[in-house]
Amino acid sequence: MEDLSIAKTKYTLAVSFSASRGLLEMEGSSYPENAFEFFTPIYEWIQQYVAEIQKPIALNLKFDYLNTSSLKCIIDLFKILESYVEQQGEVVVKWLYEPDDDDMLESGKEFAEDIRVPIIFCPTEEEKPSVD
Repeated sequence: MEDLSIAKTKYTLAVSFSASRGLLEMEGSSYPENAFEFFTPIYEWIQQYVAEIQKPIALNLKFDYLNTSSLKCIIDLFKILESYVEQQGEVVVKWLYEPDDDDMLESGKEFAEDIRVPIIFCPTEEEKPSVD
């Protein structure tokens, strides 16, 4: 199975999915003109992975901003993962957020209340410049 890589743009997320490692990463802001069109290859890749590979999935999410249609698409993504968990698949989601971004943390907590996939909340730390 091929990996999936989508470059980050001003309006869309960076997406990196490694089939051999079971590692799915999405990062950035998402407010594309057509969110469903953007997320369709992501859905297809995950559906193919769970059908063919059937190994654990680690999903790392680090969002700066999601518009309403992108939030809906993330819900749909979680539904695919929920179905995989119900079929005894293993999924772990890391929700990475800036320590001062209460909105993104709250969005993640709302997802956690509504889905049956474990979400681990991890504040990110900006690299501090070293003093030589």
